[in-house]
Amino acid sequence: MRDDLRVQVIDYGAIVTTIEVPDREGRRANVVLALDTVEGYETVSPHFGAIAGRYANRIAKGRFTLDGPPFELPINEPPNSMHGGPEGFAKRLWQVAEADHTRVVLRRRSPDGEEGFPGNLDVEVVYSLPEPGTLRIDYRAETDRPTVLNLTNHSYFNLAGEGTGDVMDHVVQIVADAYAPTDATQIPTGIIAPVAGTPLDFREPTPLGARIRQGHEQVVIAGGYDHTFALGDPAGTLRPAASCFCPASGRRLDVATTQPALQLYSGNNLDGSLVGPSGRTYRSGDGVCFETQGFPDAPNHPNFPSTILRPGEVFTSISTYRFSVG
Repeated sequence: MRDDLRVQVIDYGAIVTTIEVPDREGRRANVVLALDTVEGYETVSPHFGAIAGRYANRIAKGRFTLDGPPFELPINEPPNSMHGGPEGFAKRLWQVAEADHTRVVLRRRSPDGEEGFPGNLDVEVVYSLPEPGTLRIDYRAETDRPTVLNLTNHSYFNLAGEGTGDVMDHVVQIVADAYAPTDATQIPTGIIAPVAGTPLDFREPTPLGARIRQGHEQVVIAGGYDHTFALGDPAGTLRPAASCFCPASGRRLDVATTQPALQLYSGNNLDGSLVGPSGRTYRSGDGVCFETQGFPDAPNHPNFPSTILRPGEVFTSISTYRFSVG
């Protein structure tokens, strides 16, 4: 905890269960969707607050090649592999290596062959509160065999407070001129297309729900927003990616990252079956995700920024989530 920002993390899935911040009246609320029990995170959670890996997002037909014969991954979102498989990093215990009131270091070794991925992968995720109102996530990984890697935090934000209803009034801006269109199974086609003239144009602040029901093919396929935005150069530099403002509460979130892409997800698959700590159910559109990451299915698209990690290399990335009141 630091000043007006209170964050809780558990060692299961390296999950962020609470981000508590005040609104314009000074009233505090948890602004991420959550579950009451670890059992819920083990059995029914749609990656609430978790670290998704070894490969966040989708890999087409659970198959990729790397220096030889193809690797086969579990199919857990037919016909594709999603978020590293049915277990993935979100369903694993992490080791708490360090912890104090402003910093938590979590580590785990993903063994060679886990969920079909090659190489022993040593992963470290550091959650820290470096300054008032800011949550920072540092990622680090090394491998002993060539592998592919895509890590993200999968928090669902509702800046009015979890359980208060949908986020369609939240005003979103994304610093991206282009996105990755998908096929009917939500796998990128390989094209990077301009957002101009589409419902995916968030270059200017726009309510999330303003165009979500337009009959654009990409929005229809996803049942809302579930799209990868190309953040452009310079990747590797911490730079603005997205912002989100809730008119009702006055809370604002600014996201920055060193990653090349951002996945905007409007909680399309929430169906009312999950109940949050508020005692209220979560339905479609009750949270929005800003997943900083590499491109989905990048191992199968040479034109995408590489997500290959080789022995002797160190993967690092940084993402920050800054909360304020407007």
